[in-house]
Amino acid sequence: MSVHRFRQRENTPATFLEKESEPPKLSDRAFDNLRFIRETMERSTAFTAVSGYGGALMGATAIGAAIIASQQTSTKYWLITWLAEAVLALAIGVLAMWQKAKIIDAKLFSTPTRKFALGFAPPIFAGIALTIVFYKHNLNDLLPTVWLLIYGAAVMTGGMFSVKPIPIMGAMILSLGVISAISPPEYGNILMALGFGVLQIIFGVIIGRKFGG
Repeated sequence: MSVHRFRQRENTPATFLEKESEPPKLSDRAFDNLRFIRETMERSTAFTAVSGYGGALMGATAIGAAIIASQQTSTKYWLITWLAEAVLALAIGVLAMWQKAKIIDAKLFSTPTRKFALGFAPPIFAGIALTIVFYKHNLNDLLPTVWLLIYGAAVMTGGMFSVKPIPIMGAMILSLGVISAISPPEYGNILMALGFGVLQIIFGVIIGRKFGG
């Protein structure tokens, strides 16, 4: 009887040590830390300097351009109106990104920026080439379709390296390009006002509120 009790006492410390050596389970705090690390890594590889409010301003000027362009009786001045809007939008976009990069203390010229530019630029250059060709061959009625498709594709491909709402916006603009392809030519200005204007204002406000400007 005493021998049996002695053996139980000998086994007790070993059992206690075995329990102590078991690895602890991850707590909720540990999961929160892992989530924070993952989000930080995602931000470090994403182009976050896209300005939502700058995009909203670009949308507002696009609506103005659509109104002015719809009043033009000459194809030449209609095209000039939209080309002027493209230059203005580019200037607004670059300045807004530069300003946001300063505010959030991010490098404007970084690896995510280069990835964004490499995804965004090729469709835009293709759009410029197609604009010249279509204008020379008097295919101006197709330009709204080309511009919406090209810009939508550029925003989608560049947006893959940026915040999540951007590629969604690109897909919606591209969809308007598809609608433009099967719509009468007189709907071109309206569809561009929706794609370049309304959608950019909506998504610009979303990005501005959710991603710091």
